Amino acid sequence: MAVTQTTVAESCAAAKRAARGIATASTEAKNAALEATARLLEERSEQILEANAGDLADERAAGLTDALRDRLQLTPERVAAMAEGVRVVRDLDDPVGEELERKTLANGLDLRKVRVPLGVVAVVYEARPNVTIDCAALTIKSGNAIVLRGSSYAERSNAALAAIVREALAEAGLPEDAVVSLAGGDREELAELATQEGLVDLLIPRGGEGLKNAIKAVATVPVMYAAAGNCHVYVHADADPEMARRIAVNAKVQRPGVCNAAETLLIDAAIAERFAPAVLGDLAAEGVELVGDERARGLAGGVEVGAASDEDWDSEYLGLKMTVGVVDSVEEAIDHVNRHGTGHSEAIVTSSEEAAEAFTSGVDAAAVYVNASTRFTDGFEYGMGAEIGNSTQKLHARGPIGMRELTTFKYVARGDGQVRE
Repeated sequence: MAVTQTTVAESCAAAKRAARGIATASTEAKNAALEATARLLEERSEQILEANAGDLADERAAGLTDALRDRLQLTPERVAAMAEGVRVVRDLDDPVGEELERKTLANGLDLRKVRVPLGVVAVVYEARPNVTIDCAALTIKSGNAIVLRGSSYAERSNAALAAIVREALAEAGLPEDAVVSLAGGDREELAELATQEGLVDLLIPRGGEGLKNAIKAVATVPVMYAAAGNCHVYVHADADPEMARRIAVNAKVQRPGVCNAAETLLIDAAIAERFAPAVLGDLAAEGVELVGDERARGLAGGVEVGAASDEDWDSEYLGLKMTVGVVDSVEEAIDHVNRHGTGHSEAIVTSSEEAAEAFTSGVDAAAVYVNASTRFTDGFEYGMGAEIGNSTQKLHARGPIGMRELTTFKYVARGDGQVRE
């Protein structure tokens, strides 16, 4: 079965044993497993959707917000997109064994720095069943084993998807325990997973600040946080108004329940009087609840804008709500973003190269955009095939976590009898 009935420690030990086999698997075998996964996703789409419908109807999902229900829900198009993503990963270059550096030392040793898998990656995630497939595809191609721990309210969907990947691994002659799925358990189980030293080489939690803080309190294994996204769009004084309106609306409403959706709109005071009413009208027409500072509210025209609290500026809404502020310069915008942002994705709309350069160099974030929506921070959009999440840390990965972010390296030295004097 894909969802284990064993303990967390036993599941991690099984993944550790499987990691040895998949770490040395050929590219051809890994690609065969990925193709089998994509094929089975297509063939069993109805079964997957039936399992997902059971999750959506379960009382455990009854209290979810609209944004979280959207993340939980699968459709035929989303299942097809999963299969497409798996095939994109299949077609990417295998990172394992890539030579990063090579040199001959003065003593004659031939020294190579080569890319190798991490080992066992554990991922904790909420709501989105497609994460099960994205994570499995990336770890298979990068030669890692994975322990998946999804939400309890997505248990049926995740079990169905993990079972498909395990079947595909076996079909390709690879150890099926290279993908192990835990049923979503309580915080004690989470703490147990976060303390599997010697078995888990990296833990990646995907979720809100509550999950992040729960992991921080107990983790003894290395952790890379795929953290929250309080993202901003700053409309500079020299922005093209029509472009800025398109970008602001897209960044907020195209899919509001994801971490790269914009939560705050900053408008330069030099254009606020003529720009604010139009863009706020656009956002309100899309059903966005708006709150703002005193200047933004005063320029809203007939658009209703509530008073922003101190908490609003630091909030990741993951829904149709947005905070709006007016700033006096690009420097003030940079300061605001660095003070309130989470280091995820930030955007400036401007025709000024000087302002663009100041913003991209001054903002401390994993992804910074000039004249584009924040919604592009995504492993698939970046050509990685998929992602495990977006890291807002600086070590050991930043931005979309793809195959190469799931590897480390080793030095391999070859000699002909050298000894150190």
